[in-house]
Amino acid sequence: MPEGEEDFSSLPFPDRFAHKNWKVRKGGYEDAKQQFEKTGDESDPIFAQFQDASLWKGAVTDSNVAAQQDGLAAYCAFLQYGGPAGCARTRGATVPGIVEKGLPQTRPAAKASALEALLLCVELDKPEAVIEEILPVLSHKVPKVIAATLAGLTAIYHNFGCKVVDPKPVLKALPKVFGHADKNVRAEAQNLTVELYRWLKEAMKPVFWAELKPVQQQDLEKLFESVKQEPPPKQERLTRAQQAEVDAGAGGGSEPGEAGGEDDYGEDDGGEVDAFDLAEPIDVFPKIPKDFHEQLGSSKWKDRKEALDALYSALNVPKIKDGPFDEIVRGLAKCMKDANVAVVTVAANCIDLLAKGTRSAFVKHRPTVMPPIMERLKEKKQTVADALGQALDAVFIATTLSDCLEDILEFVKHKNPQVKQETVKFLIRCLRNTRDVPSKPEVKSIADAATKLLTDSSEVNRAGGAEILGTLMKIMGERAMTPFLDGLDDIRKTKIKEYFETAEVKAKDRPKPIVGPPKAAPPSAKKPVGTKKPLGLKKPAAAAPPPPVEEPAPAPSPSKPATKAVPSKRTLPTPGGALKKKLGGPGGLASPQKRVISPPSEEQPQQPPVSKFGLGRGLAGRPIARPPAPAEPAPAPAAPAVSGLTAIERAELEELRLEKERLVRLNEELRSEKAKLSTTIGELQNQNAQLIEDHTRDVLSIKAKETQLTRARSDAEAADQNVQKQKREIERLKRELSRALRSGSMSSPTAIPDQFGMAMPDPGSLYQDPNNAHSAVARSGLHMGPRFESTRPRSYASASPSEEKENGLESPGLGRRKFSPTFGNPYSGMASPTRSSLVGSGSASGEEQPTRSTEPAENWRRAAEVTSQLKARIEQMKVKQGLIGRQPAQR
Repeated sequence: MPEGEEDFSSLPFPDRFAHKNWKVRKGGYEDAKQQFEKTGDESDPIFAQFQDASLWKGAVTDSNVAAQQDGLAAYCAFLQYGGPAGCARTRGATVPGIVEKGLPQTRPAAKASALEALLLCVELDKPEAVIEEILPVLSHKVPKVIAATLAGLTAIYHNFGCKVVDPKPVLKALPKVFGHADKNVRAEAQNLTVELYRWLKEAMKPVFWAELKPVQQQDLEKLFESVKQEPPPKQERLTRAQQAEVDAGAGGGSEPGEAGGEDDYGEDDGGEVDAFDLAEPIDVFPKIPKDFHEQLGSSKWKDRKEALDALYSALNVPKIKDGPFDEIVRGLAKCMKDANVAVVTVAANCIDLLAKGTRSAFVKHRPTVMPPIMERLKEKKQTVADALGQALDAVFIATTLSDCLEDILEFVKHKNPQVKQETVKFLIRCLRNTRDVPSKPEVKSIADAATKLLTDSSEVNRAGGAEILGTLMKIMGERAMTPFLDGLDDIRKTKIKEYFETAEVKAKDRPKPIVGPPKAAPPSAKKPVGTKKPLGLKKPAAAAPPPPVEEPAPAPSPSKPATKAVPSKRTLPTPGGALKKKLGGPGGLASPQKRVISPPSEEQPQQPPVSKFGLGRGLAGRPIARPPAPAEPAPAPAAPAVSGLTAIERAELEELRLEKERLVRLNEELRSEKAKLSTTIGELQNQNAQLIEDHTRDVLSIKAKETQLTRARSDAEAADQNVQKQKREIERLKRELSRALRSGSMSSPTAIPDQFGMAMPDPGSLYQDPNNAHSAVARSGLHMGPRFESTRPRSYASASPSEEKENGLESPGLGRRKFSPTFGNPYSGMASPTRSSLVGSGSASGEEQPTRSTEPAENWRRAAEVTSQLKARIEQMKVKQGLIGRQPAQR
């Protein structure tokens, strides 16, 4: 100390903390910190000097920034070494000052000390009380103080999470800071909101989201997108209560990675918070229509649906205040039997909201609604089935597996396949989400029901039974499920094992006897290692022997005590005494059990080589069978061999660990590859089914076209046959007419009635003409003139120009003309114009022809009329047969 300055180090700490000279105060803070760090425990007398909380209030808010920095550091040391009692006495006086004067500090060391002091207060005291002291500072006049306070809150939630520190008070205060005029305050508010979103996700929005501006909501949504891709947050700092639990669970000496370690605790404690925990209960009865029950009992389905829609709007809140919902629940259960699927869907949605909104208060309503919902699972429409499944899940969340199990197992045996299938799916979801381990009778009933499903006729139910057993094995462990898998074939066991490996559950049974007997204490002056608790156990096993450290060293002779331990295996639960005497030495034998997590320590040089698969095999095999061998050599040279074998085993253990990690990675890769292949197979199956359906449709279409074509061909053949038949009939009629005409021409002029009732002239008169050659040509009907390119017979003579046109006689040179007088027969005019054209050579003229008699001309006209009538009848017959269009008959 410089000369001339007074020495204040002899003053008590309260006087130095309250001194008016800042240097004295600063020195007092530094000395106090050093004294705190030297204390042995929280009961040290130095802590009694700081009973007055005002001392620390002045220290953390010292007017001198240099002294304040040391005051904050001293307070951190006081909290760290003074324990929860000192924090509880001073927290109310120091937290507001730390937030208001410490966090806004410009000095990094002072700011870090202020933040550490807040975190220590949360760690040591109740977090809710610390938050209550911080929130009033958010109304401070200085924006810098508000921004620093928001940054402090962000650090608190980042280190401890929303499971430890209740976020509801902070969420309610967020809209106010978002409306602040300072941009730094709004920026820190965004950071705090994003940090809360990491823990709460969408559950935080109902509390404050509606009070934000749309622009602020959009900005936050953009920030939330990056947070959604991050892994779930973990608690980075434990409270003293959690640290005590970790220490108790680890036996005071757990290494990182063991059960109950700090990493495991943080992982279990993290996770998303439910919106139900953050919301305030709301009374929904004022929102329910007064005539709800009358409308629900209406005969019109629209009235019933409108009543349920109104109820749904009233129940659509995060948390519902409990009330007399009995009549409403009975009405909703009755709606499960409604014939209209829309009514059933809305009723299921109402049950879903009511169960989620009331949670534990809904337990009394479960027997009313659960059986009707499960009975309605026979509905095959997917939207209705989804709504019913969500309602069942909400009912299960509000209750427990034990409450629902009886009804579930009853409907698993339902006669309707659809009900059975949906119930099996619901049971699988219950096993995945339950947090309570089923009791042994419940496990037996579930396993029996699942075993029966393995022989079901439906593939879906068989797979469901295997998944139930695999999920139950994940909860209870493989050993507990072994009795229920006996008698099953290897295929079913493999399927169950696959579901066991992929199942994700929230409840796990931790049986104590699986890890084997406890360890014996090794020879050491330190704390015995044997007092460490086995993995997964809360306390040492009851069969653990007393610590053998206090026992005197046994006699050096190793052979006699060893022979006493050989006859019986009942000495296995307490192997320490017998094996100690056998090996000789102060410490005896440590537990021969080897664990993957905790390898053997170097402090066990006397440990004999034992099997790596457990105590039973090692004692039954090697140590007990070797008592005569150590009798000859001295016990001293055996130590190097033991230590050498321990190193070998440690190396082997490391190799096994690496091999296990490789296998686990390979298993994960194969599982992911299998999932991808399964997805591809499903897609290909869907495509194959679609192609098969298209092919079937095309084949049916082709067959239909072939059938139509076959029918059309058959109709065409029938029509052709009919046409041929009609043609033959026409030819026959033409021949008959030709014969009639020929017979009439060869007879006498006297009319000879033919078979058609026609008066035909005598054919003999046709041969009275001296020009026989012309008569022969006329009779034969041959066209021999130069104007004709072919010869065709004429079976009859046309009686009119229209008839000549029909017979192809359209040439003007072939018109009707009078026959030449060379025929010399008045009846020779009956010949066709063709015949007359063949005979005519220029000498035939109208003057040369004789005057025809009246009777042959009349007969000729009658024949022409009969011919026209026959043609008309033929045309009518064709029309009736559908061969040609109907044409008017020619007369």
